[in-house]
Amino acid sequence: MECAGLPLGIITIARSLRGVDDLPEWRTTLMKLRELKFRDMDEKVFKVLRVSYDRLDDGLALKQCLLYCALYPEDHMIEREELIGYLIGEGIIKGRRRRQDAFDEGHTMLNRLQYVCLLDGDRRCVKMHDLIRDMAIQILQENSQVIVKVGAQLVELPDAEEWTENLTRVSLMENRFEEIPSSHSPICPNLSTLLLCQNHQLRFIADSFFKQFHGLRVLDLSYTIIMKLPESVSDLVSLTALLLIDCGRLRYVPSLEKLRAMESLDLYGTSLEKMPQGMECLSNLRYFRINGCGEKEFPSGILPKLSHLQVFALGEFPTECYTVEGMEVGCLGKLETLQCHFKGLSDFVEYLRYQDGIQSLSTYKILVGTKNFFSWFHNDDFPSKTVWLGNLSINADRDFQVKFLNGIQGLVCERIDARSLCDVLLLENATELEIIRIGNCDSMESLVSSSWFCSATLPLPSHNGMFSRLKEFSCNNCSSMENLFPLRLLSYLVNLEVISVVNCEKMVEIIGATDEESSTSNPIAELTLPKLTTLELHGLPELEGICSAKLICNSLENIHVFYCEKLKRMAISLLLLENGQPSPHPSLKRIKVYPKEWWETMVEWEPPNAKEVLRPIVHFW
Repeated sequence: MECAGLPLGIITIARSLRGVDDLPEWRTTLMKLRELKFRDMDEKVFKVLRVSYDRLDDGLALKQCLLYCALYPEDHMIEREELIGYLIGEGIIKGRRRRQDAFDEGHTMLNRLQYVCLLDGDRRCVKMHDLIRDMAIQILQENSQVIVKVGAQLVELPDAEEWTENLTRVSLMENRFEEIPSSHSPICPNLSTLLLCQNHQLRFIADSFFKQFHGLRVLDLSYTIIMKLPESVSDLVSLTALLLIDCGRLRYVPSLEKLRAMESLDLYGTSLEKMPQGMECLSNLRYFRINGCGEKEFPSGILPKLSHLQVFALGEFPTECYTVEGMEVGCLGKLETLQCHFKGLSDFVEYLRYQDGIQSLSTYKILVGTKNFFSWFHNDDFPSKTVWLGNLSINADRDFQVKFLNGIQGLVCERIDARSLCDVLLLENATELEIIRIGNCDSMESLVSSSWFCSATLPLPSHNGMFSRLKEFSCNNCSSMENLFPLRLLSYLVNLEVISVVNCEKMVEIIGATDEESSTSNPIAELTLPKLTTLELHGLPELEGICSAKLICNSLENIHVFYCEKLKRMAISLLLLENGQPSPHPSLKRIKVYPKEWWETMVEWEPPNAKEVLRPIVHFW
């Protein structure tokens, strides 16, 4: 009754008291609810919700976090990462030693607000209920001056009288402004956040507009079509975050020399002719991201002066990474995320020497050498720790091996002279690898050489051992490859989901037995790939078999076999017995083959009637 029968009020009050076993605290909350006086329904709603807001007990930061959400449009799915970036820029989340620590704090705050039902959402986004947003805007207007006019289809800025000297936050997202003329020169010395993003028609901002925003900390002009940033931005000495994401027509940014408070600079998706001037003065810069710039090499001499950098992302991986010097990146001792290009192996090794491997990095996407313009591999999502080696001479550099691997998850080798992965990295440490893609490596004979198994002291297969997390292995256009990997490796591949082998003209067997394994009196009769879902074999004219042992693949969904006309025996168990009769395994959806004549006359599958049983799911390409 004290919540006036309002469902949202009941839920938020109940959630805010969940886990509270202190009787005086319950009494105090009840007293506050009983003291509420309502003039109308709107006031009743706001006052009940205000009790939940007032009960937020993690200090001012949690309340400020909630209020900041009100700067977004109604019913907007707010990306957590973007919001937390704003909170860091505003100083609501205080500077932490590590960027990840600051984001962890931000996620914890949002989780807390979800827990008490003041926000909805999931791990990627949060959403604010309309009534809670209205309450938050009301609170913002009580304590300070704000302008929140988002998604209102405005074609002109709010009137001059609304831009008062005590304004602290302005959000004008998602309107239809085309320009901000010189007649607008508001005096707002206390303004800390200005959000003009998502104004997709905004093409011009007069220099006068920013002249009196001396306290501005966060400026977001992302997703506009401005071509030039006003010179007056150079004087925003309090600015900590400048966001120009996907300003695809932006060609000029003025000197950043005076912006020494700058911590976050995002130029992703711009069309700058060259890197901004004055970057060497941004001694507090922690986050820098850029792509689309005409200058493809990061100017030397700047990075050593940016000693606080935690995120350094240059270009689009792997198609357009910008070049940096290994020694200069190696100076960045606080770096957590790196995305860049090293011209050659020596430059990459130089970086690794400085950083003792890449232990400090939580995320890295690094291109070493050159990527072929017409690469076989799609530029799709790669794991967060990926290295692409292209057009390199590895020559079994042991120093490179030792330093190279620290938690790598994705590895692409294209046109390198290695004979196997043993020349690239220490396999004993390959415990995090999820994706391996090898293309146009004419010297490579196998993923893992059989001689390595004879010489290495092998750990027992385990859930966190060598190749234990490998999900995908692709091999394309490797003219010397005769088998993909040795039989002994299969017991390590407990999480392998995809095997793709294309245009390897000498491939004889996918999983090859060593001489020792072939000559033993007790050969392995059966092996399991428990999570394999996809097997693709294309253009393998010499392929005679998949494996000498029978493969049990109870998760297999798709088999594609094209132009493998010497392949006769499909050593894969795909059938179950039901009442003594064979039937396809439930997971198996499709078998695509070519040519049809080869399938019907050459292929053998156990038991003898297997092909007949599989006929309903066989498709001829």
